[in-house]
Amino acid sequence: MIRIGVLALQGDFEAHCRAIESAGAQANEVRRAAELGEADGLIIPGGESTTMLKLIDIEGLWEPLRRFGASRPIFGTCAGAILLAREVTGPNQPSLALMDISVERNAYGRQVHSRVATVASEFGPLEAVFIRAPVIRRAGPGVKVLARYGEDPVLVEEGKHLAATFHPELSRNGAVHEFFLNLVRKCAGGH
Repeated sequence: MIRIGVLALQGDFEAHCRAIESAGAQANEVRRAAELGEADGLIIPGGESTTMLKLIDIEGLWEPLRRFGASRPIFGTCAGAILLAREVTGPNQPSLALMDISVERNAYGRQVHSRVATVASEFGPLEAVFIRAPVIRRAGPGVKVLARYGEDPVLVEEGKHLAATFHPELSRNGAVHEFFLNLVRKCAGGH
């Protein structure tokens, strides 16, 4: 069975665990570097990105996460997408730089501007929950846009990695988590 680690430092990691289990895989909460070794793929959930940065520092996870991402798939949602981006603005902050995207933090505004919207995707219409969401301002030539909100890319894939500026774990549609599981299966040799 495919095992997906969910970084459980902050954010709605429990909803991601439920979504992964509903899609037929095993979900494990990850809080320490040693727990990464058991995972075939990893989800970095949303949350407050500067708080997440501090917790990653405290737990000494920067290099273990980079090593994990060099060989196995990572799916970042909202703050997790910010952590996957090569470039972060609004303000600048460190990242794992695993995807050739530029992301602007909190670009859709404050918490009161959060919304649920239907976005056009390769899976058909998707319910997307945006909470203080970032915007992908640039996607490199190797990045595939899988969903858009208006003109903005909101779900992108590059190689084995996936980033969403919204919260698919809060949607009733499991298509995005199922897509990630398929990426993980391909990377893990199909089991």
